[in-house]
Amino acid sequence: MMKPIIACTMYRQDDPPQGSALPKMALTAAYLQAIMRVGGIPIMLPLGLSEADLVTVLAHVDGVLLPGGGDMHPRYYDEPMSDQIKRLDEERDWIELAVTRLAVVEEIPLLAICRGHQLLNVALGGSLWADIPSQMPGGVNHDFDEGHPPQYQAHSVMIEPVSLLAEVLGTTETAVNSLHHQGIKVLAPSLRASAFSPDGLIEAVEIPEHPFAIGVQWHPEWLLNESAAMVNLFDRFVQAAGNGRS
Repeated sequence: MMKPIIACTMYRQDDPPQGSALPKMALTAAYLQAIMRVGGIPIMLPLGLSEADLVTVLAHVDGVLLPGGGDMHPRYYDEPMSDQIKRLDEERDWIELAVTRLAVVEEIPLLAICRGHQLLNVALGGSLWADIPSQMPGGVNHDFDEGHPPQYQAHSVMIEPVSLLAEVLGTTETAVNSLHHQGIKVLAPSLRASAFSPDGLIEAVEIPEHPFAIGVQWHPEWLLNESAAMVNLFDRFVQAAGNGRS
């Protein structure tokens, strides 16, 4: 059998200030390794493609992964700019919004992680808290990037029992890492919330009737050695991608 091909969006990465800067497009290796671990073939989807190019690429892949990264520009979810918003890249916003909408319409299996989870919500008409601690009533710190390894399990999430996510993970509660300061404010009409953190933040979403479209606010790619459930999340995603082959 041919292995499913998973298109992964990328981000910009510049060299440190010293020396000659060599701009790069990159993706953290953990995403790629997670896909390969469960039998998929990841390919990189660069910034700068036209919408016609995206349509061409998506016609030749079996799934889409939206990774984590910097903040979305607040104009996409009708919020003002603030000092808390950081690491903006509107070209990345545009391409990922376009890819997401195409994947939803064409029913291409989709796994959206952290920023990707937020972007999925915005792409379908939802909005975000631009900064959870300063904006969300009762919201607590969700950014444990500084001073902790990426697999640090910061809190638990409660998973809706009747959800695809509960079926995939095999549980209704799990510990997760937490590396973000933004989150879903108003849920997009076509999404269903499937997990929540103790402060009430939406931690996972899915699209009913879609072959496989799940967004998670945590980073499962860093938890594969700690959690068989997170391995199964990638496995079911890649299986769904393979099932879509004609």
